[in-house]
Amino acid sequence: MKIDLHLDKTLEENAGIYFDKAKKLRKKLEGAQLTIEETKKKMEKLEKDLPTEEEIEVQKHREKRWYEKFRWFYSSEGFLCIGGRDATTNEILIKKHTEPHDIIFHTDMAGSPFFLIKTEGKEVSDATLNEVADATMTFSKAWQLGLQSVSVFHVAPEQVTKQAQTGEFLGKGAFMIRGKLHYHESRLNLAVGMYDDTIMAGPKEAIDLRCPESIVLTTGKSKASSIAKDIRRKIKVPLDDIIRVLPSGSFALTKRK
Repeated sequence: MKIDLHLDKTLEENAGIYFDKAKKLRKKLEGAQLTIEETKKKMEKLEKDLPTEEEIEVQKHREKRWYEKFRWFYSSEGFLCIGGRDATTNEILIKKHTEPHDIIFHTDMAGSPFFLIKTEGKEVSDATLNEVADATMTFSKAWQLGLQSVSVFHVAPEQVTKQAQTGEFLGKGAFMIRGKLHYHESRLNLAVGMYDDTIMAGPKEAIDLRCPESIVLTTGKSKASSIAKDIRRKIKVPLDDIIRVLPSGSFALTKRK
């Protein structure tokens, strides 16, 4: 070890200089050790929160249900409710998966999904109707735009047609709706939770009832990729699966059940 002595200073003064340097180095070392310990604790917590490789593999290889290509949730009454993701899935939903007893929802604004209640011929109460109205608004452009009020209506399948007015053309995902529209008050209403072996997103009332744990979301400043990491600490599924169930826009967490 090389030691530089100041010849213009006494032995005691030289010793004092090195003593002060040693104190500063000791403080830096203590600070570095504290930082290392804090980092280790954060890493351990993060590793504990992340899904295991086994959990991820189960999610990757499980057989997906046919309706998972759409937006979906089970209402508080147990009805399967399915929505389009884009023009293509809107088209498929109405043309291939709508049955005579189903109820179809849409909004008055462009950029809206169609939503179906698969009634199976059973009577549907206001609880499910209101939940699907909220879902139709939530997964429309209303979330991205931060709108608080959007007109949502429901109709019967026979009121929805691909036949346009004379001289008009209906693009992919667009349909003509004829007859009386049944309007609902709606609001942005979104929660996510683990349902059986997958993540489900929908109105809080439905998710709270059907999922052991739920996370409620509102519009905010966090990107989907960022909020998905927060959600994954509670719901152990791959990030891509979480992002896939969220509407377009930004987010904030409000509370956990």
